[in-house]
Amino acid sequence: MKKPFAKTPALCARFHQASELIGRRWTGAIIFVLLRSRCRFATLRDAIPDITDRMLTERLQELEQEGIVERTVIPESPVRVEYALTKKGRALASAIDAIADWAHKWIEPDAPSAGLRRASGRAARRAGMP
Repeated sequence: MKKPFAKTPALCARFHQASELIGRRWTGAIIFVLLRSRCRFATLRDAIPDITDRMLTERLQELEQEGIVERTVIPESPVRVEYALTKKGRALASAIDAIADWAHKWIEPDAPSAGLRRASGRAARRAGMP
C-alpha cells in the first residue's frame, strides 16, 4: 500500500513579504546599526563596509516608505539629517538579535560569503589596490 503524498506546506504571504524586505542586501545591516543608535547618513555609511552612497540612499528610502525608518531634518546651519527606527522598526530587534546570535554561533569570522568577497574586491580595485 502506497503512502499518500504529504501536503505541500504553503508559504505565508506576510512572511514572504517581510523576508523579502528585510532580506534585501544591506537592509539588515542598516537596521542592525540603527537599533544601536540614531545616525546621520555618513555614520551609517562608515558603519557598513562596502555600501555605496546610492545603495544606502535607496535602502533608507525603502525603509522610510515601509514605516521602518524615520528621517528627521534638523534645521541648523548646515542642515543635519538623522535616521532612526520607528516603533515598527524597533519591533525587529528580537529578530535581528536572533540572527546575530545565530551568526556568532555558526558563521566563521574569517570566511565572508562569496558575495561579500566580490564586493570588497571591487571596492579595493576602485581604490587602486590589487
